[in-house]
Amino acid sequence: MPTNKTVTIVVPVYNEAENIPHFTRAVADAMAPLPYDYTLLFVDDGSREESRRVLRETAENNPHVRAIYLSRNYGHQAALTCGIDNADGDAVITMDGDMQHPPVLIPRLLALWEQGYDIVQTIRETTEGVSPFKRLSSKYYYKALNLISEVTIQPGGSDFRLMDREAVLALRQYREHDRFIRGIVGALGFRQVQVPFVAPERYAGTSKFSLKKMAKFALNGILGNSIVPLRISFYIGLLSLLFSVALFGHVIFEEFEGDTVPGWSTLVILAAFFGGTQLMVLGILGEYIGHIFREVKGRPLYLTQKERPLDESGRKDV
Repeated sequence: MPTNKTVTIVVPVYNEAENIPHFTRAVADAMAPLPYDYTLLFVDDGSREESRRVLRETAENNPHVRAIYLSRNYGHQAALTCGIDNADGDAVITMDGDMQHPPVLIPRLLALWEQGYDIVQTIRETTEGVSPFKRLSSKYYYKALNLISEVTIQPGGSDFRLMDREAVLALRQYREHDRFIRGIVGALGFRQVQVPFVAPERYAGTSKFSLKKMAKFALNGILGNSIVPLRISFYIGLLSLLFSVALFGHVIFEEFEGDTVPGWSTLVILAAFFGGTQLMVLGILGEYIGHIFREVKGRPLYLTQKERPLDESGRKDV
């Protein structure tokens, strides 16, 4: 049935030269039987020249494809934000371009959108080929995060989702730098529904999401959605104070009993205990202050550039 509704599919990519053509064909196959005009909006997150060349050629040869090039590697969440900021469809679908977010699910997301849901969130039940460590760490991370978070963050939630235009405009108002979009979407409200799926293995290449990036992403999720760590540091300080008072009472008692033995062990233990406690509390405070520092500088979340191919000498063509 003909429709005037449009769909923008936002795909952040970073060194995905082998995946881009295959992913583009898979999206075209999924959208072909559907009555929507669609745009496949790639956001290149500072890839190497080979990946950018493939992306340029894909955009030149396919009228459904647009490409935005960031001036450097800003990270997945910033690239995703750039795509959302530039998406003009009635519905906006965000997904990764490595085929772990299956394009065959797109018709189902759109069907639920047509039923009146503003946000259709996919839930990754498992990922084929993923290590047990990553599976378990993800599971318990979300359990811990939801214990302290002010909003519910769906365990297994991914950045593969559909958002109605109204929800997209609401999301654009959130401009923090240390972004955890899954948490922001959870805070939006609106009418949401979940779609479970099993993520297949990558079509080609290896994941660019290193352990270091994963740890940073997880930390942003905690600090951006809860102040409970600050409260925990207060309680740790309070318990340390009570412990020191109790220990002081024990020392006075032993002094009156005459059983004290001069030595340095107690002093060393106390110094280590209170020193470690203070450093931990200062570390928690430092993380929050660091986030505040990045926010008050007011720098842009990302910068884009006009993409020009390199000439044979390695310089940009003019």
